[in-house]
Amino acid sequence: MNFGIGEFFSLACALVWAIAVVLFKKSGESIAPFALNLFKNSLAAGLLGLTLLVLSPTVPSMPPLSLALILLSGFLGICLGDTLYLGALNTIGASRMAVAQTLFSPFVIVLSAIFLHERLHGLQWAGAACVLGGIVLVTWVRDAGISTLDARRLRRGAAAGVLSVFLMAVGIVMAKPMLALHDFLWVVWLRVVGGVAGLIVTVAWKRNAGDLLAQYRRVRHWPQIVAGSFAGTYMSMMLWLAGYKYTSASVAAVLNETAAVFIVLLAVLFLGEKVGRRQVAGVTLAMLGVGLMVLR
Repeated sequence: MNFGIGEFFSLACALVWAIAVVLFKKSGESIAPFALNLFKNSLAAGLLGLTLLVLSPTVPSMPPLSLALILLSGFLGICLGDTLYLGALNTIGASRMAVAQTLFSPFVIVLSAIFLHERLHGLQWAGAACVLGGIVLVTWVRDAGISTLDARRLRRGAAAGVLSVFLMAVGIVMAKPMLALHDFLWVVWLRVVGGVAGLIVTVAWKRNAGDLLAQYRRVRHWPQIVAGSFAGTYMSMMLWLAGYKYTSASVAAVLNETAAVFIVLLAVLFLGEKVGRRQVAGVTLAMLGVGLMVLR
């Protein structure tokens, strides 16, 4: 058994993200996805900037190509990926989008094999299959309402969801070599800056800054939203990328998927939600998969 610091960071990221999801749900506040995405990433950029001033104030020497790749990684994963993800979520529903999210690991594994020359070995393949199968069991919910969508809109929503997950995978595989070459905190911050810059350009292009400000003024549960943004973006972003820095991208991607399991457990403990035997079986299968993933 080799449970290293990279595996720890990847699982910690999944737990912190699950806590953030519960905080957002606990707040009971309705805020448009784009407005929330812009706020939480802007907050993370500011907090990471302060963190840099304290822990790593010296601007590193970084080749223009590395800088461009980091910013592009954030633009693809945070701006385009998150925007498509949230749009697909509104179109096809949470249950199907949660299942589509499980494509993240296969995408990362394939891209890492092609561009980073990584490979899963032996029981790790079985572990990856168990985790993905467990997540499907946990998140798959029959939703009769989705059938009211016309076929074309449903196909477009599903395609947008798959594309969003693919862009997130491309972004993280693109960022992984930069984590090994350059200061960790600067890579994290620049990646978020790249995403926020893309979001700001989108606001300028759509000329809807007034609508965004009106949405922010209507928010009544800022403590929960700020806490969720702090945990879900600032903390989880650092843990997420730290996992990729200290273990293979393939292993980190699969371990990150356990966020769905943590969400179910926290929802039972703090939101009073009930789970069925299928969810229990899914949690068990996913935890078995985690054990196999860290087995050498």
